Amino acid sequence: MTSWRELTAELDLWAESGTVASFWWRDDDAIEPTSALDRLLSLSNEKGVPVAVAVIPAAARRELRIKLSSDGVDVLQHGYAHQSHGKNSEKKAELGNDRPMWDVASELAEGRSRMFDIFGDEGWVNVMVPPWNRIDPSIMNLLPGLGYSGLSTFAPRRAAHAPPGLTLVNTHIDLIDWRKTRRYAGDDAILSATISHLAAKRQGRADPEEATGLLTHHLSHDEECWACIQKLANTISDHVSARWQSAKALFPIHPQ
Repeated sequence: MTSWRELTAELDLWAESGTVASFWWRDDDAIEPTSALDRLLSLSNEKGVPVAVAVIPAAARRELRIKLSSDGVDVLQHGYAHQSHGKNSEKKAELGNDRPMWDVASELAEGRSRMFDIFGDEGWVNVMVPPWNRIDPSIMNLLPGLGYSGLSTFAPRRAAHAPPGLTLVNTHIDLIDWRKTRRYAGDDAILSATISHLAAKRQGRADPEEATGLLTHHLSHDEECWACIQKLANTISDHVSARWQSAKALFPIHPQ
């Protein structure tokens, strides 16, 4: 079993090499103010950890503008309606290759317009977060032309800018075991994923410039998820060779 001491030990290795391990936090599926969202924002504020909240534009309520306007909170676009269009036997994807490309592009543009309508020109970061973290390469190539300058999925990135004009910063630690329990995945799984990505960056097996990303879903958390976020926040914030970064620091700042 992987222990919290092993995470600290990995960060100690970063300190010995004179480098700092960067982290960021992305939370998905926001559509309206809820008690769970309040808890997320309160935890972010209490721990001083910036959080990027991915909003589903088709379902988003206008009240989110005020709720997500606090310092330390960035807003990203989470697809369009979080609706899968693939066959039942396929993995869920909204931005797959199962529809005409321009139908997908039109939906994204409509979602982008909705983001401007709710959050204004300055209230969100023009980053696309594909539902289920899946996007077909053909759709990815369209994003810069649609006005997006950032993309975030899951797993270590292969390149920071692919295609050109698009900054990629992914997530690597998912708190929930979606395949089995749909609850907290457990300390062993979370710590193993965290340490694995950190070690790969330190040893040159993964892009050392990519921030290690924590992925959460506030609407699906059990108490163990909330406790893990608190412990991760404390462990990373308290270590001399670790730091949290905001989405605005990792991606282009404003929509264009």
